[in-house]
Amino acid sequence: MSWTSPRAPQGDNPLSWKLTVRAGPRVERRRFDDLDAAIAALEARGRELTQQPVDPVDAKFKRFEPVQRVAARLELAGPERLLASRRGGVDVRGDGSVEPYSGRVTRTVVDQRKGESPYQALHRVLENS
Repeated sequence: MSWTSPRAPQGDNPLSWKLTVRAGPRVERRRFDDLDAAIAALEARGRELTQQPVDPVDAKFKRFEPVQRVAARLELAGPERLLASRRGGVDVRGDGSVEPYSGRVTRTVVDQRKGESPYQALHRVLENS
C-alpha cells in the first residue's frame, strides 16, 4: 500500500482507526482495523520522517531553529463509526525528535515512562483512555 493512495482498503470492522499524516503541504490518510496496526504504521512513517532534515527559518525579527518547528504531524483517531472517541498522535520536530500527545484541539503532551519510546507512550494512552 502506497502512502500516497487516498484510502487503504478497509476491513469488515466499522469501528476503524484513521491515521492522518501531515508533512509539509501533503496530507496522507489510511484506515486500520485495530490500534496495534495503526500504531505500527504511525511508528514506521514517523521514523521515515525523522530522517528528513529541516532547515532553520529566519523570519524578519526571529529565527526558528529546527527543534522549534513541527516538520510533520501524525494523528490517530478512533475507533470510529462517525466520531472518534480517542485521539492522539506525535509531532516530528525539525531536529528529528518526536513528541507524543493526546487530544485534538486541546493537546496534552504524553509523559514517557523510563525506557518507553514516544510511540509506546502514545499506544499506552490511547489503549487505556
